[in-house]
Amino acid sequence: VPNSKTTEATKIAIEVGFRHIDCAYAYEVEEEVGLAIRSKIEDGTVKREDIFCTSKLWSTFLRPELVQSCLERSLKKLHLDYVDLYLIHFPVALKIMEKCKDAGLAKSIGVSNFNRRQLEMILNKPGLKYKPVCNQVECHVYHNQRKLLDFCKSKDIVLIAYSALGTQREKRWVDQSSPVLLDDPVLGALAKKHKRSPALIALRYQLQRGVVVLAQSLKENEIKENIQVFDFALTEEDMKVLDGLNRNFRYVTFNLMADDPNYPFADEY
Repeated sequence: VPNSKTTEATKIAIEVGFRHIDCAYAYEVEEEVGLAIRSKIEDGTVKREDIFCTSKLWSTFLRPELVQSCLERSLKKLHLDYVDLYLIHFPVALKIMEKCKDAGLAKSIGVSNFNRRQLEMILNKPGLKYKPVCNQVECHVYHNQRKLLDFCKSKDIVLIAYSALGTQREKRWVDQSSPVLLDDPVLGALAKKHKRSPALIALRYQLQRGVVVLAQSLKENEIKENIQVFDFALTEEDMKVLDGLNRNFRYVTFNLMADDPNYPFADEY
């Protein structure tokens, strides 16, 4: 995301009603997001407790003595005393995060990009102090994560969907020949049926499955549109049709990490 546009886009998002703000050390926009949050608190639009802010621990800070300092860096940039949720960005042991919660720097801790096997390893670990509250993964109509979602629900772990609209198609992460999700004719047909955009159909699909969905945009009209996801509902038949689009296709594969023993995408789910 271009840093120059992030602050204004975040302000608009807060103004129109978004409260879940997803950040990460690796995104390199926490300072800009923090300026927007502080501005909207100062002008009375929101209180700190109205905002649910997430950040993530990147892989270069996995040594136990570095974990808290990474979070403290993020908090300084965000102009916050704590984050509501702190995630491990890539699969490693959750235990290294416990001190951040104990210190009051994170209200809850969770994971990102974990597969079922990796989640089970954490859940079955002797002496587990805090179960991860969520698992944030790529999830959209082309990769609906049905099996992983069912598993997470069975363990009372919330599934959070990133790339729910098919990503921003940044060249360093996404194959430019990959299909454009919002151009899918099935999404288009349902959008026409409900008099909504394909993006709103894709977002609503996730909500009705019990998935917490993240929507990313820098355009004011799209930000304002995306919050309208609560104004309509998909039918049971609509949901079945959208389920049929699944092809287990990932936009973000982290191929540079494919040789890592913790690489999560080699498993079925």
